[in-house]
Amino acid sequence: MRTIWAALATLIATTALAHGPTPIKVDESIVIAADPKAVWAVAGKFDSIANWHPDVASVQAKGGDTVGAEREITLRKGGALKEGLDEYEPSSFKYSYRMSDPNLDALPISSYSTTFVITPAAGGGSEVHWYGRLYRGDTGNEPPDNLNDDAARTAMSDFLRSGLQGLKKKVEGK
Repeated sequence: MRTIWAALATLIATTALAHGPTPIKVDESIVIAADPKAVWAVAGKFDSIANWHPDVASVQAKGGDTVGAEREITLRKGGALKEGLDEYEPSSFKYSYRMSDPNLDALPISSYSTTFVITPAAGGGSEVHWYGRLYRGDTGNEPPDNLNDDAARTAMSDFLRSGLQGLKKKVEGK
């Protein structure tokens, strides 16, 4: 009986350690000195990211701004990201999209979904939030440093933050 309990305890402990990765949340925001409509005019199109994100060299898109539209973003540092549009609400200045196909050379992330939304800022202007959930590049129990939670969180936060700073510069003309 003691052997059965020991085996059961080992099985439970092993199962608990083998749960895999948990979702990582990222949330970046910036205040832009312009009306939300003016910010949306620059960033509101799903295929417009190359016009304001300094890390994006080009974008190829099909489907416009309809749910199910797709885009492939080529990054200046190399690599491409394939994404699909899940939600598009121009009256709310909001859209959401997800990674369609992982590319660990572009970002150390196996999957992500993000939302981009513009709201009036307290005191005037616009507050732009870009947030999402993602999973690290290596979803095994012991990922290498370049594909772990910290690498994924840092890469996505840097990408979002850089984009928001580029959008601010584009809209404010500074």
